[in-house]
Amino acid sequence: MRKALTVAAIAFAGFTTSALAQDITVGVSWSNFQEERWKTDEAAIKGALEAAGATYVSADAQSSSSKQLSDVESLIAQGVDALIILAQDSAAIGPAIDAAADEGIPVVGYDRLIEDPRAFYLTFDNVEVGRMQARAVFEAMPKGNYVMIKGSPTDPNADFLRGGQQEVLQEAIDAGDITIVDEAYTDGWLPANAQRNMEQILTAQDNKVDAVVASNDGTAGGVVAALTAQGMEGTPVSGQDGDHAALNRVALGTQTVSVWKDARELGKAAGEIAVALAGDADMTKVPDAQSWTSPGGTDLTAVFLEPIPVTKDNLSVVVDAGWIEQDKLCQGVSNGPAPCN
Repeated sequence: MRKALTVAAIAFAGFTTSALAQDITVGVSWSNFQEERWKTDEAAIKGALEAAGATYVSADAQSSSSKQLSDVESLIAQGVDALIILAQDSAAIGPAIDAAADEGIPVVGYDRLIEDPRAFYLTFDNVEVGRMQARAVFEAMPKGNYVMIKGSPTDPNADFLRGGQQEVLQEAIDAGDITIVDEAYTDGWLPANAQRNMEQILTAQDNKVDAVVASNDGTAGGVVAALTAQGMEGTPVSGQDGDHAALNRVALGTQTVSVWKDARELGKAAGEIAVALAGDADMTKVPDAQSWTSPGGTDLTAVFLEPIPVTKDNLSVVVDAGWIEQDKLCQGVSNGPAPCN
């Protein structure tokens, strides 16, 4: 497994003691801090920076690509030594990368692809996440009408996920066992948009839907709400991120899988990489870094972490890892899967 970088491993890239990083400030530009998972990521980034003796500053773009550009300008004006950017719109973030490069400030493209070789790419293997989502739903429903609820059209991850999903389902589609009756992007990854899309699809299909491959836990929540309103709770639905509400839905049986991307691991790696690059901008010195060519043909330096699909069969893994408390996982569950039985 291509796991997260450790503090010890990062140290050789330029920092052997926290004292050497005490004058380093890392700025983080968040796309939309409303989502549950980003608070976990932030805590992990802060923890890694604190361990290195570096300072954390941040800004929230509030789902606005134009605000994110001004946010990055503001962070640069504050004198940051490295940037971590969760891009709201990968196609619109270019001027921010230009501004950072002009000042010699290294950039970590966090979790979402920034199509620019000057940005180090750190994420989970999102094509594999898509495969995991489709495998779990297909195992639960190997035949029938499928709906694909995709992510935001401005986020390349949406298409990485969709590609992985298609890989798994293609054979069953070719055999006529599965029919994809509809699919829709979800603007901003917002659950309300996913719910509205799902409601419209259910109406158009006269509720003849047997499974839904939703691309994250927020969209899955919107899908489950739409299904529940039609008395269709329990229809197989996928997600990702390990959101607490989603894991509870897995325990309740209203969501089939949440592909867990341990945000603590990702955030820790981001903080360590940002500190390392602030001291030595040579991306190839980052442990576990690899050369990777994007679907758009851009050669990037990247680290990919490995996700874990969480279903009713292995729910204990998130409790054992301290990701969620058992009472929260099992809220409202009677005679459910372990550890909720």
